[in-house]
Amino acid sequence: MRSELDTAERDTPERATLFVDNIGGIDEAEVSFRQGVTVLSGRNATNRTSLLQAIMAALGSDQVSLKADAQEGEAKLEFGDERYRRSLERRNGTIVTDGEPYLEDPELADLFAFLLESNEARRAVARGDDLRELIMRPVDTDAIKAEIEQCEQRKRQIDEQLEELDDLEGRLPDLEAKRTRLNDEIETLRAELEDAQAELEETNVDVEERREERSELETKLEEVRETRSELERVRDRIETERESIDALEAEREDVEERLESLSTGDETEISRLEAEIDTLQSEKAELSEEISQLQSTIQFNEQLLDEQESILPDDDSDDGPVTDQLLADDETVTCWTCGSSVDREQIETTIEQLRTARQERLEERSELSAELDERRETLSTINENRTEYRQTQRRLESIDDEIERREERVEELIDEREELTDEIDDLEDEIDDLETEDEDYSGVLDQHKEVNQLEFELERKERELEEIESEIDSIEDRLDEREGLKARRDEVTDELTDLRTRIDQIEADAVDAFNEHMENLLEVLGYGNLDRIWIDRTTREVREGRRKVSRSSFDLKIVRSTDDGAAYEDTIDHLSESEREVTGLVFALAGYLVHDVYETVPFMLLDSLEAIDSERIAKLIEYFESYVPYLVVALLDEDAQAVDVEHDVVSEIGSPTTP
Repeated sequence: MRSELDTAERDTPERATLFVDNIGGIDEAEVSFRQGVTVLSGRNATNRTSLLQAIMAALGSDQVSLKADAQEGEAKLEFGDERYRRSLERRNGTIVTDGEPYLEDPELADLFAFLLESNEARRAVARGDDLRELIMRPVDTDAIKAEIEQCEQRKRQIDEQLEELDDLEGRLPDLEAKRTRLNDEIETLRAELEDAQAELEETNVDVEERREERSELETKLEEVRETRSELERVRDRIETERESIDALEAEREDVEERLESLSTGDETEISRLEAEIDTLQSEKAELSEEISQLQSTIQFNEQLLDEQESILPDDDSDDGPVTDQLLADDETVTCWTCGSSVDREQIETTIEQLRTARQERLEERSELSAELDERRETLSTINENRTEYRQTQRRLESIDDEIERREERVEELIDEREELTDEIDDLEDEIDDLETEDEDYSGVLDQHKEVNQLEFELERKERELEEIESEIDSIEDRLDEREGLKARRDEVTDELTDLRTRIDQIEADAVDAFNEHMENLLEVLGYGNLDRIWIDRTTREVREGRRKVSRSSFDLKIVRSTDDGAAYEDTIDHLSESEREVTGLVFALAGYLVHDVYETVPFMLLDSLEAIDSERIAKLIEYFESYVPYLVVALLDEDAQAVDVEHDVVSEIGSPTTP
């Protein structure tokens, strides 16, 4: 883990300077930071949280507030040779942001690097929220599933190609045996043809006297041979056309079955789904707006608690005694909007109620998203089926046209075959008549017929051998592709395995990281009878829309021991506030490391650690410092004095000092 951070540090500038204007409770400030630990030291309401918010703003977070009496504000960050800027403007009661911050997408940083009191990762542990959902939120599981489907399709295509090669390889023995048989038959025919030709040459016939008859007979014999050859070609073409028709009819059956299996849905169902999708989108948008408003209200109240002094008159104003009186009362908070005093406990209760309401809305939005995804998936499937149905229907029509065309061609070839057969019969009758006219020449004619027949048969066999050898060569060429296909399948299989296990691996890494760091910190911090805190990764059935699916669950386990050493299982509700805060921070650290947040944002911000005692805060900072390039921590003066690691101190906003 440390080696990864070392790489990040080498690429991270050594210093950063922040310029702030009207952020939180700050009018104007300039603060410089060095790599390592920077402590913002001071008492409550000294704009430490506002400075952290300014850093968040410059880095890209939207979880920041504009100064209550300002219409616009700005945070700028000089980081090495780069400059980053974020502006805030109040428009119609909402804060609008602009500029070019450090991060394009602040989600990871908001969850696992900006660890203010309201940070979701810290609060998730204390509230017993779904830890698995939070740690996996930045993971685009839909994109991973899409990649899995693409890989599976590529693998199926390769498997089909390999199966085809196996079938082709299975045909080779029969083809090679047929080639051997044809070679033997050709050799025999050649020998028979040589003997027949020799016998014909040895026959002594008066050539001059029989020239005219011989010439006519030889012509007829040549015509018979050519006609027989043409007849054989026609027969082969008929057989080829019929084989093509059989293949097309088989394909037509498959296409018809596929056509019957496709459901295209009617227009009413499609209209209903589209209307439901529009409704769900509107409901989701309304929930998102409500969640945003709740978050803004929560941040306002938190700012009211943390930065109340910043919105009161300055100490050197004429209202000094009144200010002193207000600051002296730690149990009440003065609202800057109406001037009334409200119990701090009442505001804290309101904040907790708002957080609960926000969490409920988040869960409602998650359920709506699942239903929306389900409707979109159903509509997408129907549209895909309709497209495939039309394509399949066109293919069926094309097959029918092709079958009809080939059947017409077969009929034409049959007519041609019958004409050639009749022509051969007529030629043979003429030859028989010529043989009858001259018995002395009949033997020679028989020999001519035999030679012609042998030549025709030899030519047919040689043509058949040529076709078989061509097919064998083609199969052997195809088989040469097998090793490449196998290598591609192995690559796709490895990729598929990686994709299928990626989500599981992230979950496992998060659990391992939390358990390891929790064990280490419990040992370092020494929480009395608290023996162990760990996450147990289990599987449970949850509802997504109308379906039940199995999903991983992170169950937080706690074991304590009694004074006499007996161990027993406890719950998060029984942890002290200090123990809960440490557990939440460790969970955030686990997310920070698992998602490699230090590679995208070099800052981690810590605030509201007052529930933890000074000595443990110091040890916690020392532990976190080894994983973070820039660690900025807001502490009370007495807690800051206990920090042992080398660090810078900012005691007044805009004036960094180094101890």
